[in-house]
Amino acid sequence: MNDFVFQNCTKVIFGKNTETQAGKECAAIGIKVLLHYGGGSVKKSGLYDRVVSSLKAEGMQIVELAGVQPNPRLSLVHEGIELCRREKVDLILALGGGSVIDSAKAIGAGFYYQGDVWDFYDYKCAPEKMLPLGVILTIPAAGSETSPSSVITDEKQQLKRGLTAMCLRPAFCILNPELTFTLPANQTANGISDMLAHTMERYFSPTKNVALTDRLLEAMMKTIIDQAAIVMRKGDDYAARAEIMLCGMVCHNDSLDIGRQTDWASHGIEHEISAITDVAHGAGLSIVFPAWMKYVHRTDIPRFVQFAVRVFGIEQDFENPERTALDGISALEKFYQSIELPVRLSQISLSASRIEEMAKKATWNDSVTLGGFKKLNRKDVSAILQLAV
Repeated sequence: MNDFVFQNCTKVIFGKNTETQAGKECAAIGIKVLLHYGGGSVKKSGLYDRVVSSLKAEGMQIVELAGVQPNPRLSLVHEGIELCRREKVDLILALGGGSVIDSAKAIGAGFYYQGDVWDFYDYKCAPEKMLPLGVILTIPAAGSETSPSSVITDEKQQLKRGLTAMCLRPAFCILNPELTFTLPANQTANGISDMLAHTMERYFSPTKNVALTDRLLEAMMKTIIDQAAIVMRKGDDYAARAEIMLCGMVCHNDSLDIGRQTDWASHGIEHEISAITDVAHGAGLSIVFPAWMKYVHRTDIPRFVQFAVRVFGIEQDFENPERTALDGISALEKFYQSIELPVRLSQISLSASRIEEMAKKATWNDSVTLGGFKKLNRKDVSAILQLAV
């Protein structure tokens, strides 16, 4: 086990009708709030009205910026930064899923920076502070409600980049599973894929003697898989929705990777897919992860055997461990297919002719390697994408 420091100061408010506490939480921080959200679903559901009423009841002044899209755009972030400066807002309240939260984080960090906020995502410098951020989560997936991470797409360059800085953790998040009852099946499935990927990025680690976090991560994966079967069949099952929402938050709040090196190569590869196609992040991950596994599994066959046996209940073949490992990868693919997610690039109409371009972008023209489980260069990334065709 590696040495570690763990700190997460986000206040988590979980349960029914908790969105009505938004005004009280925001008023404890400031007077003027930017309400940041996506499209019309928050208004159709009545959530927007409940949140606005809660804010007004506490005397809050409200500024609004709607229009966040999946794979949140840099152009809207620029607009939000200027709006916050002009209106002198005290905090941001993100109403939505990971895309809205990530956009809000970029706006909050850019508020204090005199250069282009993209500099943070281009790794030219790092943010030191962010406008206080509150979250009302409507799509369990990205875990951005408690994480120190944000992912933004520069639509002009077709580049999607992630940023991690401790100042990006929200001040509070409100999680009401009831808000997820009306999610379309594909959004639910994409969210499940995202949180499962967050767990696997931590699980496939070269660090030894991490028995406790191995078991915690395996429990997380099994819970996600088991509850997915319920929520995909019955979207308004509160107990299952609550488990899924809790999984999304816990699997990305950094408590499950203490003392162990993580990977994140699959996320880095997927970012190039969704930057080009605008496919949902979870759908891109369901394509990349099995291909990544097929390419790297010989790096540590016992770990892949452990994954197959403990997570999917595969009977272990002691004479041929690799067969067990491959059966586990096959089981993962079948799980994705069971919730109607793609497992091949051809299913999202992405031509193999773009593979070299994506491999170059993912590795910054072969100047960096991806991953902690196995270091991947441009040729490796290209080979993984070929396996996903």
